[in-house]
Amino acid sequence: MEEEKEVKLLGMWANTYVKRVEVALRVKGIPYEYIEEDLSNKSQVLLRHNPVHKKVPVLVHKGNPIAESSVILEYIDETWKVAPRLLPDDPYQRAQVRFWASFIQQQLFEAIGWIITSNAEAQEKNTVELLQQMDVFEETMKEFYAEGIQGIRNDNLGLLDILVCATFGPYKALEEAAGVKILDPERHPFLYSWVTNSNEVPVMKEATPPHEKLLALLQFVRQIALNSSTSQS
Repeated sequence: MEEEKEVKLLGMWANTYVKRVEVALRVKGIPYEYIEEDLSNKSQVLLRHNPVHKKVPVLVHKGNPIAESSVILEYIDETWKVAPRLLPDDPYQRAQVRFWASFIQQQLFEAIGWIITSNAEAQEKNTVELLQQMDVFEETMKEFYAEGIQGIRNDNLGLLDILVCATFGPYKALEEAAGVKILDPERHPFLYSWVTNSNEVPVMKEATPPHEKLLALLQFVRQIALNSSTSQS
Protein backbone atom coordinates (compact mmCIF):
# COMPACT_ATOMS: atom_id res chain seq x y z
CA MET A 1 0.00 0.00 0.00
CA GLU A 2 1.19 3.54 -0.71
CA GLU A 3 1.10 4.63 2.92
CA GLU A 4 3.41 1.77 3.88
CA LYS A 5 6.11 3.28 1.67
CA GLU A 6 5.99 6.41 3.78
CA VAL A 7 7.59 4.87 6.85
CA LYS A 8 11.01 5.89 8.11
CA LEU A 9 12.85 4.72 11.21
CA LEU A 10 15.57 6.81 12.81
CA GLY A 11 17.81 4.52 14.81
CA MET A 12 21.24 3.39 15.94
CA TRP A 13 22.55 -0.09 15.11
CA ALA A 14 23.12 -1.29 18.69
CA ASN A 15 20.15 0.38 20.37
CA THR A 16 17.82 -2.16 21.98
CA TYR A 17 14.81 0.15 21.73
CA VAL A 18 15.40 0.50 17.99
CA LYS A 19 15.70 -3.27 17.56
CA ARG A 20 12.25 -3.72 19.11
CA VAL A 21 10.73 -1.44 16.50
CA GLU A 22 12.67 -3.00 13.63
CA VAL A 23 11.38 -6.45 14.53
CA ALA A 24 7.79 -5.22 14.76
CA LEU A 25 8.00 -3.58 11.33
CA ARG A 26 9.55 -6.65 9.76
CA VAL A 27 7.17 -9.24 11.19
CA LYS A 28 4.23 -7.22 9.90
CA GLY A 29 5.85 -6.86 6.50
CA ILE A 30 5.89 -3.05 6.58
CA PRO A 31 8.39 -1.52 4.11
CA TYR A 32 10.44 1.22 5.74
CA GLU A 33 13.52 3.31 5.24
CA TYR A 34 16.11 2.96 7.99
CA ILE A 35 18.18 6.04 8.81
CA GLU A 36 21.25 5.46 11.00
CA GLU A 37 21.89 8.24 13.52
CA ASP A 38 25.24 9.27 14.94
CA LEU A 39 24.24 9.92 18.55
CA SER A 40 27.44 11.86 19.19
CA ASN A 41 26.45 14.27 16.43
CA LYS A 42 22.66 14.17 16.23
CA SER A 43 21.10 15.17 12.95
CA GLN A 44 18.71 18.05 12.52
CA VAL A 45 16.15 15.49 11.35
CA LEU A 46 16.29 13.70 14.72
CA LEU A 47 16.23 16.95 16.70
CA ARG A 48 13.25 18.17 14.71
CA HIS A 49 11.29 14.94 15.05
CA ASN A 50 12.10 14.33 18.72
CA PRO A 51 12.81 17.75 20.26
CA VAL A 52 11.91 16.63 23.79
CA HIS A 53 14.20 13.63 24.36
CA LYS A 54 16.41 13.90 21.27
CA LYS A 55 16.74 10.10 21.25
CA VAL A 56 16.12 7.17 18.94
CA PRO A 57 14.01 5.41 17.92
CA VAL A 58 11.71 7.76 16.05
CA LEU A 59 9.17 6.39 13.60
CA VAL A 60 8.02 8.78 10.89
CA HIS A 61 4.77 7.76 9.18
CA LYS A 62 3.42 9.96 6.41
CA GLY A 63 5.51 12.81 7.81
CA ASN A 64 4.23 12.40 11.38
CA PRO A 65 6.89 11.52 13.99
CA ILE A 66 6.24 9.08 16.84
CA ALA A 67 8.82 8.77 19.63
CA GLU A 68 9.38 6.28 22.48
CA SER A 69 9.63 2.59 21.54
CA SER A 70 6.62 1.47 23.62
CA VAL A 71 4.43 4.12 22.01
CA ILE A 72 5.77 3.24 18.56
CA LEU A 73 5.06 -0.47 19.02
CA GLU A 74 1.44 0.15 19.97
CA TYR A 75 1.09 2.62 17.09
CA ILE A 76 2.36 0.00 14.66
CA ASP A 77 -0.04 -2.62 15.99
CA GLU A 78 -3.02 -0.27 15.86
CA THR A 79 -2.17 1.17 12.43
CA TRP A 80 -1.33 -2.08 10.65
CA LYS A 81 -3.88 -4.57 11.95
CA VAL A 82 -2.30 -7.48 10.09
CA ALA A 83 -0.93 -10.62 11.69
CA PRO A 84 0.85 -11.06 13.88
CA ARG A 85 -0.89 -8.82 16.37
CA LEU A 86 1.59 -7.64 18.99
CA LEU A 87 -1.05 -7.24 21.68
CA PRO A 88 -3.98 -9.59 22.40
CA ASP A 89 -7.52 -8.51 21.51
CA ASP A 90 -8.85 -9.46 24.95
CA PRO A 91 -8.70 -6.37 27.23
CA TYR A 92 -7.52 -8.30 30.30
CA GLN A 93 -4.82 -10.19 28.43
CA ARG A 94 -3.74 -6.96 26.76
CA ALA A 95 -3.43 -5.29 30.17
CA GLN A 96 -1.32 -8.20 31.42
CA VAL A 97 1.01 -7.98 28.45
CA ARG A 98 1.39 -4.23 28.97
CA PHE A 99 2.21 -4.80 32.66
CA TRP A 100 4.92 -7.35 31.92
CA ALA A 101 6.26 -5.26 29.06
CA SER A 102 6.77 -2.46 31.58
CA PHE A 103 8.36 -4.95 34.00
CA ILE A 104 10.86 -6.07 31.35
CA GLN A 105 11.81 -2.47 30.70
CA GLN A 106 11.93 -1.10 34.24
CA GLN A 107 13.06 -4.13 36.25
CA LEU A 108 15.13 -6.21 33.83
CA PHE A 109 16.54 -4.13 30.98
CA GLU A 110 17.53 -1.16 33.13
CA ALA A 111 19.11 -3.50 35.70
CA ILE A 112 21.29 -5.03 32.99
CA GLY A 113 22.43 -1.53 32.11
CA TRP A 114 23.49 -0.92 35.70
CA ILE A 115 25.42 -4.21 35.75
CA ILE A 116 27.32 -3.23 32.62
CA THR A 117 28.29 0.19 33.98
CA SER A 118 28.88 -0.45 37.71
CA ASN A 119 32.04 -1.29 39.61
CA ALA A 120 32.63 -4.68 41.25
CA GLU A 121 30.88 -3.96 44.56
CA ALA A 122 27.83 -2.31 43.01
CA GLN A 123 27.78 -4.86 40.21
CA GLU A 124 27.46 -7.74 42.65
CA LYS A 125 24.49 -6.08 44.35
CA ASN A 126 22.88 -5.19 41.01
CA THR A 127 23.33 -8.74 39.73
CA VAL A 128 21.65 -10.24 42.79
CA GLU A 129 18.72 -7.87 42.38
CA LEU A 130 18.40 -8.64 38.66
CA LEU A 131 18.41 -12.39 39.21
CA GLN A 132 15.73 -12.06 41.88
CA GLN A 133 13.55 -10.09 39.48
CA MET A 134 14.21 -12.73 36.83
CA ASP A 135 13.03 -15.38 39.32
CA VAL A 136 9.68 -13.60 39.57
CA PHE A 137 9.45 -13.21 35.80
CA GLU A 138 10.36 -16.85 35.21
CA GLU A 139 7.67 -18.25 37.47
CA THR A 140 4.95 -15.92 36.22
CA MET A 141 5.73 -16.51 32.55
CA LYS A 142 5.60 -20.28 33.02
CA GLU A 143 1.97 -19.81 34.06
CA PHE A 144 1.29 -17.11 31.46
CA TYR A 145 2.53 -19.40 28.68
CA ALA A 146 1.24 -22.67 30.10
CA GLU A 147 1.48 -24.35 26.68
CA GLY A 148 5.12 -23.37 26.29
CA ILE A 149 6.96 -21.17 23.81
CA GLN A 150 8.53 -23.75 21.50
CA GLY A 151 6.53 -22.70 18.45
CA ILE A 152 7.75 -19.10 18.09
CA ARG A 153 7.85 -18.07 14.44
CA ASN A 154 7.89 -14.88 12.37
CA ASP A 155 4.12 -15.07 11.98
CA ASN A 156 3.17 -15.41 15.65
CA LEU A 157 5.56 -13.09 17.50
CA GLY A 158 3.96 -11.00 20.21
CA LEU A 159 5.09 -7.95 22.14
CA LEU A 160 6.64 -9.94 25.00
CA ASP A 161 8.55 -12.15 22.57
CA ILE A 162 10.05 -9.05 20.97
CA LEU A 163 10.99 -7.43 24.28
CA VAL A 164 12.46 -10.58 25.80
CA CYS A 165 14.61 -11.27 22.74
CA ALA A 166 15.69 -7.64 22.37
CA THR A 167 16.68 -7.57 26.06
CA PHE A 168 18.29 -11.00 26.52
CA GLY A 169 19.00 -12.08 22.93
CA PRO A 170 22.62 -10.83 22.98
CA TYR A 171 23.17 -12.31 26.46
CA LYS A 172 26.56 -13.76 25.52
CA ALA A 173 27.92 -10.31 24.65
CA LEU A 174 26.33 -8.83 27.80
CA GLU A 175 27.87 -11.50 30.02
CA GLU A 176 31.29 -11.24 28.41
CA ALA A 177 31.34 -7.46 28.71
CA ALA A 178 30.15 -7.43 32.33
CA GLY A 179 32.04 -10.52 33.47
CA VAL A 180 28.98 -12.00 35.20
CA LYS A 181 26.43 -14.71 34.44
CA ILE A 182 23.07 -13.23 33.51
CA LEU A 183 21.08 -15.96 31.78
CA ASP A 184 21.52 -19.31 33.54
CA PRO A 185 19.67 -22.27 31.98
CA GLU A 186 19.59 -24.04 35.34
CA ARG A 187 18.16 -21.15 37.35
CA HIS A 188 15.88 -19.82 34.61
CA PRO A 189 15.19 -22.70 32.20
CA PHE A 190 11.94 -21.24 30.84
CA LEU A 191 13.46 -17.84 30.10
CA TYR A 192 16.59 -19.45 28.65
CA SER A 193 14.49 -21.61 26.33
CA TRP A 194 12.41 -18.58 25.37
CA VAL A 195 15.49 -16.55 24.47
CA THR A 196 17.31 -19.31 22.59
CA ASN A 197 14.18 -20.20 20.61
CA SER A 198 13.55 -16.53 19.80
CA ASN A 199 17.14 -16.07 18.66
CA GLU A 200 16.52 -18.69 15.97
CA VAL A 201 13.52 -16.86 14.49
CA PRO A 202 14.70 -15.36 11.18
CA VAL A 203 13.43 -11.83 11.84
CA MET A 204 15.16 -11.81 15.22
CA LYS A 205 18.43 -12.97 13.70
CA GLU A 206 18.26 -10.21 11.10
CA ALA A 207 17.86 -7.54 13.77
CA THR A 208 20.59 -8.84 16.10
CA PRO A 209 23.87 -6.87 15.98
CA PRO A 210 27.06 -8.83 15.23
CA HIS A 211 28.44 -10.33 18.44
CA GLU A 212 31.98 -8.96 18.22
CA LYS A 213 30.85 -5.49 17.19
CA LEU A 214 28.32 -5.30 20.03
CA LEU A 215 30.81 -6.71 22.53
CA ALA A 216 33.37 -4.06 21.61
CA LEU A 217 30.79 -1.32 22.13
CA LEU A 218 29.66 -2.73 25.49
CA GLN A 219 33.25 -3.02 26.69
CA PHE A 220 33.89 0.57 25.63
CA VAL A 221 30.76 1.78 27.47
CA ARG A 222 31.75 -0.16 30.58
CA GLN A 223 35.28 1.22 30.57
CA ILE A 224 34.05 4.79 30.17
CA ALA A 225 31.64 4.30 33.09
CA LEU A 226 34.34 2.78 35.32
CA ASN A 227 36.79 5.54 34.48
CA SER A 228 34.16 8.14 35.30
CA SER A 229 33.38 6.45 38.59
CA THR A 230 37.06 6.32 39.53
CA SER A 231 37.67 9.97 38.71
CA GLN A 232 34.72 11.04 40.88
CA SER A 233 35.81 9.01 43.93
